[in-house]
Amino acid sequence: MLIRKSHFIILVNTILLSFCCPIHAQTPQKINTIATIVNDMKLPHEATPNGVPYYYSWLKGPRINMGNNPKKFTAITAWGQLYVQDKGNPATNTRVQIRNTKTYMLSKRDKKWYLLQASTNVEGAAYLEDYSGNKSKPANIRNEKDGSISVIAGNGYNFHFWPKNGRANINSNDVGGVFTTVQARLIIDNPKKPNDNQKARYLLNVGGDYWQNLNALWDNFKTNGEVGMGRFKFVSTQWQAFNMTTVSPDEILRNPPPVE
Repeated sequence: MLIRKSHFIILVNTILLSFCCPIHAQTPQKINTIATIVNDMKLPHEATPNGVPYYYSWLKGPRINMGNNPKKFTAITAWGQLYVQDKGNPATNTRVQIRNTKTYMLSKRDKKWYLLQASTNVEGAAYLEDYSGNKSKPANIRNEKDGSISVIAGNGYNFHFWPKNGRANINSNDVGGVFTTVQARLIIDNPKKPNDNQKARYLLNVGGDYWQNLNALWDNFKTNGEVGMGRFKFVSTQWQAFNMTTVSPDEILRNPPPVE
C-alpha cells in the first residue's frame, strides 16, 4: 500500500497529538459543590430518620448549635449518622459505602480555610436510633478495596461514625467557621443475589463536635458539644456529598472552602 508523504505527515501528527492531548480526555467531575453545601444547611431533611423522637430538635432540619464558639473546648471532629427511613427500607441486599470524611476550619486571623481532618476510612458503631443511654453495639462493617468501609443499618439501630484518624486540635479563639463533609453511595451487599439498590431508603447526614481535648471520654455532653449538623438526604447509587457548615451562604460564596 502506497502512502503519500503528505498523508504520512498528517498521520504522524495525529498520533503525536493523541498522546499529548487525548481527544476524549475529560476532567473528573467534582462530587461536591458550593450550591450543595449551601443547600445542606438551608433545605429541610429529604425524609424522616426512623426511631428519632419527634421532640428532638435536629429532627426538624439542619441547624447550627455551638457554631463558631467552642468556648473552652480545644479539639474538634466531624461525624455522621446513617439511618433507615421511618417508612421502612425494603432493600435487603444493599450496603452504604462511606469515604472521605473531612473537617475544615476558617481562621479568624487570616480568613483562610485549613484542613484539620481527612480520612478515607471511618469508624463507628450501631447506636440505638434515639441514642438512649448512649447504648451501642458493633456495626455490620465491611472493608472495601479502596480503603473505605461499607455498612448496614436498621432494626432499631443507626450507624454513627467519625474519622478513624481521630480528633484534631483547634485554637478556640481563632474559629471563624467550620465545614465538615463526607461522601457516600449505595452498593450491593452480596453480588450473587439480586441488586435491590433502587429499593433502598437510607438517610445520611453529617455534623461536627467540639471536644474538651483529643482524648476526653464522653460524659453526657460535659466534655463535648455539637458544632452543628446538616440535613438528612437519601443515599443514592452515585457518589454524593453530605455537608455541614457554620458559615452563612453569603460568606460561603465570597470565601468558599475547598470542595471536590
